Amino acid sequence: MEIHWIDLAIFIIYLFAMLGIGFFFYRKNESKEDYYVGKREMSAGHIGLSVVATDVGGGFSIGLGGLGFMMGISGSWMLFTGILGAWLSAVWLIPKVYAHGKKHNFLSFPQVLEFYYDKRPALLAGVISFIGYVGFTSSQVLAGAKLASATFPAITITEAVLIIGIIAIVYTVAGGLKAVVYTDTVQWIILMSGLILVGVPFGYYHLGGWEGIAGAMPAGFFSLTNISWVQVVNWTVTIVPIWFIGMTLYQRIYACRDEKTAQKAWLIAGLFEWPVMAFLGTLLGLFGRVALEQGLLAGAGFSTVADIDSEIALPVFLRQILPVGFMGLIMSAYFSAIMSTADSCLMAASGNLMTDIIGPFHRRLGDSIRASQYFTLLIGGIAIFIALQMGQVLEIMLYSYAFMVSGIFVPVLMLLINRKHSSLAAILSMICGGATTLILIVSGLQLPLGLDAIIFGIGASLLAFWITSLFDKRAKRVG
Repeated sequence: MEIHWIDLAIFIIYLFAMLGIGFFFYRKNESKEDYYVGKREMSAGHIGLSVVATDVGGGFSIGLGGLGFMMGISGSWMLFTGILGAWLSAVWLIPKVYAHGKKHNFLSFPQVLEFYYDKRPALLAGVISFIGYVGFTSSQVLAGAKLASATFPAITITEAVLIIGIIAIVYTVAGGLKAVVYTDTVQWIILMSGLILVGVPFGYYHLGGWEGIAGAMPAGFFSLTNISWVQVVNWTVTIVPIWFIGMTLYQRIYACRDEKTAQKAWLIAGLFEWPVMAFLGTLLGLFGRVALEQGLLAGAGFSTVADIDSEIALPVFLRQILPVGFMGLIMSAYFSAIMSTADSCLMAASGNLMTDIIGPFHRRLGDSIRASQYFTLLIGGIAIFIALQMGQVLEIMLYSYAFMVSGIFVPVLMLLINRKHSSLAAILSMICGGATTLILIVSGLQLPLGLDAIIFGIGASLLAFWITSLFDKRAKRVG
């Protein structure tokens, strides 16, 4: 299917708009603080929309659609963990870290660990977070490429990786966090407009309305109870912790003008995650399944569930039904979803490298805004290279996510509930947690009750922290 020039023009306008925002802020960044935390003056609305766009952008297009395809609207419970994590973070984490962050001009998440522990766990956390976010950036670029290729077969995955990667890298390198936050706001609007005003009504009409949709699928696909308790536990334990350790989130906490603004932003983000994004994403994925069952995807070569990747059914369906002009909007919406996550992950990886890895050893280089831009460009190039080598989005995501959550969550949890802070306990818990999870994933062992490997990794991390802190006489107290 050839791309009509009108659709292509709409998409190109969208891409140049993103670049324009980046270059608008290029000359406004005068310091590293400007570049990484937007002068600490941003509003709750922009930060809140940026948080939700970052958190569910790529996952919305890939993960939620696939869940809706396979299990119906019960898949929306995955993002219930989003509102839970956001609100727990707002009432528990932000009051603990914002004041210290503002007082000491923190730019990154590991600097919090340095304040409560010392430089050693901060450096280790910086390395872990950096590796994780490079993987996240690669996975988001690849996710966007797969979606673009499914929507427009004329675009190869390699071409799509280069388009998404280069555009996201250029405006992020040029404009820093402000460019990321403001493009996220625009991308969120494009995403919601495209899917709510185009995807839902066109899909609903072509599937024959409610009668056609309900008649094609078992009743369980329209129930909120079509899910096991084990799945809910896995989602909760693997997703909620990211709200306490995500570098992308700490950068936005520090970017807010005050503590109340940060808390308000997190409340906004939580509400948009669930129910808005949760039900919209799974509903559209369900539309893709109904289209398959009704035979509407046969023209694209898909006749059974086994024939198609659950995560691309919706874009394939929309490609079949949307008229000229609307495909350009949907394509922009999909790219918005992906780039709103990719740019934030790139910014996080850059912040970890410059502030937590290079900064302690080379102060002048670590504080240079020009060096920050050059290293952001380098990291983006590495992410594109990785995306071109990897075939599976989930493979990159799984390893990156497991590496971060299992290693870093427990030290953060302990600084929130303990007054004594053991640096050695933090280090050993990171090593034990991350190693346990990765070993279980790589080994392919069947875990009890079908629980996720991260649960055992966090358990090992917690045990290592507790035992070590009992015997560490050098633990310090921080009020």
